[in-house]
Amino acid sequence: MPNEEHFRKLERMYASAPINAFFRPSLKVMEGRAEVVIPMRPEFWHAAGAAHGCVYFKALDDATFFAVASLIDDVFPVTVTFTTYLTRPIAEGEMRAVAEVVHQSKRLFIAEGQLFDSEGRPIGRGSGTFMRSSIPLSPEIGYR
Repeated sequence: MPNEEHFRKLERMYASAPINAFFRPSLKVMEGRAEVVIPMRPEFWHAAGAAHGCVYFKALDDATFFAVASLIDDVFPVTVTFTTYLTRPIAEGEMRAVAEVVHQSKRLFIAEGQLFDSEGRPIGRGSGTFMRSSIPLSPEIGYR
């Protein structure tokens, strides 16, 4: 049975992170999956008028991270490596990252994500490896 309380606590932890005051994303956590939506704004553009790669990375890293975090209910996971592919520019609408865990062992998790624009067109993809940290999930880090 999925742990809905854990998923909602992860969503609240995400919303409380200071970086998200700038990006204004939303997060939905499910068992082994997560979805992040970031509304596009001109503040995200590079000089050529489309979203900077950091926005692609953030959406993918956040979605894959929380897909992994959905499976860990005692400590904060950490990103070990991440590979990002930017396949299409985006400047308006929403960027939606959909991710799922594709491998898990006692110590290592691998998650993959895809990015879509508001029209549902693929605009990027990425994969990351994650490990458990020694940081407990607690109210001090926004897990409440």
